[in-house]
Amino acid sequence: MTHTHSHSHAHVHAAAGPQNLNRAFAVGIGLNVLFVALEAGYGIWAGSLALISDAGHNLSDVLGLLLAWGAALLAARKPTERRTYGYRRATILASLASALILVMALGAIVLEAVRRMWDPAPVPGQIIIVVAGIGVVINTVTALLFASGRRGDLNIRGAFLHMAADAAVSFGVVAAGAVIWFTGWFWVDPAVSLTVVAIIFAGTWQLLRESFNLAVDAVPEHIATDEVRRYLTGLEEVVRIHDLHIWAMSTTEVALTVHLVVTDPVQREDFLEEVSQTLSRQFGIGHTTLQVETLDREDACRRYGACDL
Repeated sequence: MTHTHSHSHAHVHAAAGPQNLNRAFAVGIGLNVLFVALEAGYGIWAGSLALISDAGHNLSDVLGLLLAWGAALLAARKPTERRTYGYRRATILASLASALILVMALGAIVLEAVRRMWDPAPVPGQIIIVVAGIGVVINTVTALLFASGRRGDLNIRGAFLHMAADAAVSFGVVAAGAVIWFTGWFWVDPAVSLTVVAIIFAGTWQLLRESFNLAVDAVPEHIATDEVRRYLTGLEEVVRIHDLHIWAMSTTEVALTVHLVVTDPVQREDFLEEVSQTLSRQFGIGHTTLQVETLDREDACRRYGACDL
């Protein structure tokens, strides 16, 4: 019995594609580059670690936005004879790289903040309030630019979360400036830097974990493998399944391959298409490869070790 092989073309895409976000990336990067220069300059002049650390974090976010933008553009390129999947996985690699860059930047901030906790430097609270206040506005505007595309695309969600966290962090720096202004407690400056690091790391860890899992072909978190398995084994024509694999082709596209074991050849012509459409509609799996085999074909898999049973 020869097996049947089918590939579904029912694709599932994010709410807003890269072509709709080019302006968001350009505006977001431009605004943040200007703000990084402003914040770093005033931070060095005023001797404020809170401003310098926030500027360093914003610089890492600029790099993250550049990575995310480049990956989104690469993912939109057509496949080639050499790269049959195209550059879809660039979005996953960009998310992972962005998270790693941010973690390294946080480590540098922690070292300097700990040093300054023991030897706090006098800083002007008014300058901190004004500069960080500008950051609240810029980061909020940038985050809103990516709000529409954050659902369904880890790459875009990473950009959105970075900017939203930046807005919150800048607000915290404003509060630190106010405390320093009214109390003269200069140790608040490095203390806020450590708080900034803790807040950012909490959000970054989730991004790092999800990006790493997708990079090693783990099942995307929004898909429950047991539910997919239950659906496939519950099909009237199917006796059992094996070689079920689910992985992310990009931060927006999911693929599946599976062997469906049947007692007799499937008579319904629309069987494979129906299964593929259900996997797309119910689970968000847009690329499916279904291999149908009879019991004797499965025995051949066992004998030759060709199947992951």
